[in-house]
Amino acid sequence: MKTMFSLAATALAAALSMPAQAQTEIQWWHSMTGGLNDWVVDLAKGFNESQKEYKVVPTYKGQYDESMTAAIAAFRAGNAPHILQVFEVGTATMMASKGAIIPAAKVMADAGHKFDPNVYISAVVGYYTAPNGQMLSFPLNSSTTILNYNKDAFRAAGLDPNKPPTTWPELALAAAKLKISGHKCPFTTSWQGWTQLESFSTWHNSLFASQNNGFGGAGARLAVNSPLHVRHIENLANMAKQGLFVYKGRNNLGDAPFFSGECAMATASSSTYANIKKNAKFDFGIAPLPYYPDVPGTPQNTIIGGASLWTMSGKPAKDYKGVGEFFHYLSNPEVQAKSHQRTGYLPITYAAYKLTEQSGFYKNNPGTDVAVNQMVRKTTDKSRGIRLGNFVQIRAITDEELEQVWSGKKSAKDALDSIVKRGNEQLERFEKANKS
Repeated sequence: MKTMFSLAATALAAALSMPAQAQTEIQWWHSMTGGLNDWVVDLAKGFNESQKEYKVVPTYKGQYDESMTAAIAAFRAGNAPHILQVFEVGTATMMASKGAIIPAAKVMADAGHKFDPNVYISAVVGYYTAPNGQMLSFPLNSSTTILNYNKDAFRAAGLDPNKPPTTWPELALAAAKLKISGHKCPFTTSWQGWTQLESFSTWHNSLFASQNNGFGGAGARLAVNSPLHVRHIENLANMAKQGLFVYKGRNNLGDAPFFSGECAMATASSSTYANIKKNAKFDFGIAPLPYYPDVPGTPQNTIIGGASLWTMSGKPAKDYKGVGEFFHYLSNPEVQAKSHQRTGYLPITYAAYKLTEQSGFYKNNPGTDVAVNQMVRKTTDKSRGIRLGNFVQIRAITDEELEQVWSGKKSAKDALDSIVKRGNEQLERFEKANKS
């Protein structure tokens, strides 16, 4: 009896000492900071707690351009992450990276989850879909351009806090009143190329580039030196001279001055909602992007921003089952609805949008439906989006040239002509490098 007890105890001890089956780690490189980093961490945590086989490990790798560069280098060295978050301007480059990526639809299908494009908001999924209809990357955080404004500052300036400017002339007038009331930064912008040229173009149903902004195939060339584009940049330059528009820097550097209350209005990503809620000590509002009312067919629709998740090749097959399960988890309407409500990013599925609407979220949080409404309009060939090669480099050129305008060193026409000339050189270079 004693022996039997001893043997049982030994067996139990051995069992307890044996390590549990190790989880398969899925490395996820991202570019989210602040409140959005908290969101990404919580997404991974939610998935990890929903099952025991896989563990998604999110790692911040710098801003979008930095993480993309790091991933390319890592891929060449044979140690790329499983999942890479890439901003929308990197889409064409990733599409051309044959052998480096595995289509998201295939990853999901191989994991046993049928990909149905009809459940996703068409403007979102269409941007990341190949000509054959296959979704190439998973649209995790799709945003669009909106206008944030400080309601308290509006009240102090004698402006109606519930009537934000809807047109660019109205915005200039509001900025002037804000300046008179003591605001040193009436208006600023983040992501100046995206907000003031790319979304500006589609919002006015005007081409950013030929070949329907690159969706029509190779040979696209920039078209941002049109009279409409010149007019807009000239107007912003005049506002800068008068202290009505204050440039705060590249990428999202215009966000923090709005969060702090320094700047009263800012064109920015809808995803700023999470950080405004977290950091702002004032009453704020969200409004659609301003437009020029004399331009026919305006406003049309804004375009997608944000980023998507690309699956990098070169990993064991069992790992991709985990990636597919994670994408399936992210497609869950409840998960999507919570993400949308928390961050300001678009719901990527119609079900998530309906859940949010039914919950009363839009009614209780006025302005949070602006991004969705701007995106669900019927798109035209000119407003579907922008898909150009070497777009990261073109964005950098745009920043350089527009900064020359804001500092008074170049005219709007000269800067936009230079963007077209230098940008087209990048497009030609991309075409030569990716000839099949």
